[in-house]
Amino acid sequence: MTHARIDGLRSIELGVHDLQKSAEFYRRVWALEDVAAEGDTIHMRGTGREHHVITLRERPRAGLLGVHFSAPDRATVDALHAQAKAMGAKVGDAPGALEKSAGGGYGFRVGTPEGHPLSISSGLEQHGEAIDDRSRPTKLTHVVLNSAEVEQQTKFFLDVLGFKWSDSTFLMDFVRCCSDHHSVAFARGNGPSLNHMAYEMPSIDGLMSGAGRVRKSGYEIMWGVGKHGPGSNVFSYFVEPNGFVTEYTTEVEQVDDTYVPHDAKYWKELNVFPCRWNMANAPSEFARKAMSGELYEEENQRCEQVMAKALGR
Repeated sequence: MTHARIDGLRSIELGVHDLQKSAEFYRRVWALEDVAAEGDTIHMRGTGREHHVITLRERPRAGLLGVHFSAPDRATVDALHAQAKAMGAKVGDAPGALEKSAGGGYGFRVGTPEGHPLSISSGLEQHGEAIDDRSRPTKLTHVVLNSAEVEQQTKFFLDVLGFKWSDSTFLMDFVRCCSDHHSVAFARGNGPSLNHMAYEMPSIDGLMSGAGRVRKSGYEIMWGVGKHGPGSNVFSYFVEPNGFVTEYTTEVEQVDDTYVPHDAKYWKELNVFPCRWNMANAPSEFARKAMSGELYEEENQRCEQVMAKALGR
């Protein structure tokens, strides 16, 4: 039985082709705020107290560089490192001091059995006050990862990292590390890749205000507005400049240890897909392609072709 546990989702770390173009989207359109910049890297915060919710690093290829989680203290970080190592996980260096521009703290990196990159830390700097703005995201509330080995991935998060199982459908497994119904979900498909990242809005009114800002900036809603089955959260999905899928969500179900998980048969019989409100249709072919990770991989290939042509290869 696992004793040391992760207690929260902090941020996501992405490789992007054009750092300034990407940062401009997340500043002006997605309404995040710069915290620190160093070299090829920018860290950005939401309106909550977490030091940052996204890290952008300019790279030749766009991709997922890390999903960052919190632990309550250094002792828990050490214990999680030992648990991961004992169970044969792909752990990096021993826990140590982290970069100051990213909030400092103490932590380590680890890979899931399928290769998704994770980071676990404690003691990061926090902002003194939250920002009162309903139209801006407060935090990163969940990340969905594509996986060809969902059962193995779920087991790793439960047994090694101390997550709890919330629900399973024929499409996904949902696990949590806090009171939110899910902090991570694994989508059945080709992995390892990023399906989407979701940012919490303070209310439905705030979500609609934020979604309106994104649409006014030229980014149409890819899926939604609707209300999910598992988690019961309101959703609106967009595609950002690198081809990643990013979501505004709100009112995710809050659960505790009394919550009874449900299997795929339960959710199929409940018949609430694709939307509890019967507002949003099933994801389009384009939406499914974007969530599979194919869009940002196509952008990678396009950029590589442009670069090869420029170099005369």
